[in-house]
Amino acid sequence: MTEKQETWTELNQRYQSLALERVRALLETHATKIQGQTIDAAQVFTEDTLVAAASAMSLPPALKILSGAFHLSRFEQDVLLLCAGVEMDARFAQLCSLCQCDPARAYPTWGLALAALPDPHWNALVPTSPLRRWKLVEMQHSNSLTSAPLRIDERILHYLAGLQYLDERLAGFLEPVPSPGPLIPSHRSLVDKIANIFSHTYPTPKPRGIQLCGDDNSGKRAVAYELCNRFGIPLYTIPGATLPQNPSDLDILVLLCEREAVLTGCIILVDCDEVDLDALGSLTLRRFVDRSETALILTTRHRRRIGNRPMVNFDVDRPTTAEQRDLWRNTVGGRNGYVNSLVSQFSFSASDIYDVGSSVGDLIHGREEEYSPEEISRILSEACKQKARARLSELAQRIESSFLWDDLVLSEQQIYVLRSIAVQVRCRLKVYEDWGFREKCSRGLGISAAFAGPSGTGKTMAAEVLARELGLDLYRIDLSAVVSKYVGETEKNLRRIFDAAEEGGAILLFDEADALFGKRSEVKDSHDRYANIEISYLLQRMEQYRGLAVLTTNLKNALDTAFLRRIRFLVQFPFPGAAQRAEIWRRIFPRATPSEGLDCLKLAQLNITGGHIRNIALTAAFLAANSNECVRMHHVLDASKLEYAKMERSLTAVEISGWL
Repeated sequence: MTEKQETWTELNQRYQSLALERVRALLETHATKIQGQTIDAAQVFTEDTLVAAASAMSLPPALKILSGAFHLSRFEQDVLLLCAGVEMDARFAQLCSLCQCDPARAYPTWGLALAALPDPHWNALVPTSPLRRWKLVEMQHSNSLTSAPLRIDERILHYLAGLQYLDERLAGFLEPVPSPGPLIPSHRSLVDKIANIFSHTYPTPKPRGIQLCGDDNSGKRAVAYELCNRFGIPLYTIPGATLPQNPSDLDILVLLCEREAVLTGCIILVDCDEVDLDALGSLTLRRFVDRSETALILTTRHRRRIGNRPMVNFDVDRPTTAEQRDLWRNTVGGRNGYVNSLVSQFSFSASDIYDVGSSVGDLIHGREEEYSPEEISRILSEACKQKARARLSELAQRIESSFLWDDLVLSEQQIYVLRSIAVQVRCRLKVYEDWGFREKCSRGLGISAAFAGPSGTGKTMAAEVLARELGLDLYRIDLSAVVSKYVGETEKNLRRIFDAAEEGGAILLFDEADALFGKRSEVKDSHDRYANIEISYLLQRMEQYRGLAVLTTNLKNALDTAFLRRIRFLVQFPFPGAAQRAEIWRRIFPRATPSEGLDCLKLAQLNITGGHIRNIALTAAFLAANSNECVRMHHVLDASKLEYAKMERSLTAVEISGWL
C-alpha cells in the first residue's frame, strides 16, 4: 500500500513548526547568555532543515510567500515568527519573560527582538517599515518604543498557518463576486479587448484602473468577473456608497483592502453606480481610488473621471436586440410572437431575463399544456413589468390605466394622431431593428408627443388610453420634485428618471410641463444659461429614450419652437364645444349608475371642460346616493354649484336655463 501524499497545508504546518523552532532556539540561546552560559543556536538548529522542508513543497510555504509579497528582511521575518510563537507555543511566553528578566513581561518587544534575533536593524521599527505599515504586527500603547508589547495580527497569524479567510474588519465592505453564468457574445468580445490591455498593465506597481460604464449593472459585474477569471484572480466588490467618511477610518480600510489584495491576489471592484459623483460625498470615493495602490475596477453609470488615477474606460452595453431574443428563447422557449413582444417592450440585462424566465418557468413547469401562447405572453409581460417597476416607482407615480378609446371625445384627426402614436410604439422594433432604420437614424429614435390644451380637456386620459392599448405602465412625473433651483440638480433628477424607465419601456407623462419646457430665454445671466442647459439635456434624453415620453401643457404657445421641432407628435386638445360637451355627458355616467331625466343637451350648456364635467357627475352621484334616489337634474345642479364655487365662478342663467 502506498503512503498517502501530504497536502500543501500539512507540509506548510510542518515548515511553520520548524521555523518557530528555530526562533525558539534563538530565544533559548539569548536566555542562557543572560544567565552567564554560552550555547550556540546552530548546535540546536540548522538552516538546512528549513531549506529541505521548503523544497519538498509544490508551492512555497506561507511564510515565504508573505515575506516576498511584503519585502520582509530576515530580521523582520524572525520578528513575525517571534510574535506568532507566543500565540502558538506556550513556551515562547516563558522565554520572553526570561530574556527580559521580568516574569510580567511574557510578551515580545522590539528590544527583545533587537537583542535576541540575528541581523537586527533599526529601520524595522519605523512606521513605514513593512511590519508596521501593513499592520502585520501591532504595538500596544507604551511610553517606550522598544518596550511596547508586540502582537501579530490575527489575519496574518492564520495566513501563516495556511488558512485563507476574509479579514473580519472587511466583512462589512468586501464581498466575493459570484459567477454570473455564461456571457452574451457582445460582452465576451469586450472581455477579449480588456484582457489584451489588462495583461500588459497587471501586476505592475499601482496599475492603471479599469472603469466599466453603462446602466447594465449586472452586465458590468459579469464582464469584470470573466476578466478576472481568465487570469485566475479572485474578484471582490465594495459599494462606493459605504466607504467611511472619516479620513482615518478610510485610510485603515484602504490599507486592509490593499493587504488583502496582496495576500489573496484579488482585485477589488468598486461599485460607484449608486454614488452621486457630483456630491460632496464623492470626495471619499476619490480619496479611496487615489490612495489605493492595488488593481481596481470601477463601475459607473456614466463616464466620469474619479480622482487622479489613470483609468481605461469601457462601455458595457445592454444585450443587443438579437441577443435579447436568444436569451428569451433559451430561457422560456416559445414562439417568436411573444418573444418579439418582450424584446420590443423591455430592454433587460441578461441576468434580469434569466430571473424573469426562471420564475415564470417555475410557475408553468409541467403544466405547459394548460397555457396558451397568449397566456404565457401575458404572464411574462406582467413579470417583466413587476421587475421594471422597482426602480421607477421610487421616482414617479404609477397611474393605473382604466380608460378606453370610447372614453375619449375628440375629433377624428386627434384620434388618428393618437392611434399613430400607438402604431409607432408597437412597431418600433420591426422598423428600427429588422428594417434597418437604426443604422440610418442613429439619433432621434425616441418617440415623443406633446399634448397641448386647457386643463381638463383629456390630455392625461389620452395618455392612459395609450398605456392600456399598448400594455405599458404609465408614470406621472412630479415636476415640483424634478425642477431644482440648484445648478445641475434638475438634469440629475431627469437622468435618474430616464435611466430607471429605460429597461421597462414605460410611458413617461410630464404633466403640466410648462415650467420645465418653456421657451428658452435670451441668456442674460447665469440662471438663464443653466435653465437652457436643463432644456437641452431634456431634449437629448427624449431623443435617446426608447419608450414613449408624453408632455402635457396648458399653453402651446409657451413651448420653444426648437423644442416642438424635435417632438414627433403634437396633439391639440381644444376647449370642448357644446356638441362635444353633450357627448361627454352621455358617456360620463357608468352603465350601472341609476339616472332619470338627465338632458345631455341642457347639461352641455355648462361652459366647462371634461375634467370639470367628471367632477360634477361624481359629486351628483354621491348626492343622489345619500338621498337614496336616481341621479336627476337637481342633483347635477347642486353639484355644479359646488364645482363652480371651487373655480370661483358663478352659474349663469343661460347655463342652467330649462334645467328644472
